[in-house]
Amino acid sequence: MSGLTHLDENGAARMVDVGSKAETLRKAIAGGRIHMSAKALGAIRDGDTPKGDVLAAARIAGIMAAKKTGDLIPLCHPLSLDSVTVDFRFEEDALTVQATASLTGKTGVEMEAMTAATIALLTIYDMAKALDKGMIIQHVRLLEKTGGKSGTWRADQ
Repeated sequence: MSGLTHLDENGAARMVDVGSKAETLRKAIAGGRIHMSAKALGAIRDGDTPKGDVLAAARIAGIMAAKKTGDLIPLCHPLSLDSVTVDFRFEEDALTVQATASLTGKTGVEMEAMTAATIALLTIYDMAKALDKGMIIQHVRLLEKTGGKSGTWRADQ
């Protein structure tokens, strides 16, 4: 039909058959940021928020979300991940999240890294919304992927 892998010859949605693909080491890195007030950012940095340790909760939420990606996104394969990390960096007016997912397998982990980053950002919002309801989640995207037939890809910085 259109060359899209998630459509069959009649245009119907399908899960891609990865049975004949070679297992390779695959890794994906995704990131995003949440813009917020100085008050909210300081409270998160100081561990002084009404709901507790925001970054610990966001890290765990991101890891859990990566593990559930196949349940959340209809045509994603359920994957046995080798590793998921979620890291944070404070900026002047925002907090950035970087999530990395990896495995040795037949399909990539881009969606797992993207899901981890997104859910970590949403958890930050949920944990700090009492301090700043106007937080803005932005720039969620794939930063890098390695492995598989298509090899390495990096986003333009």
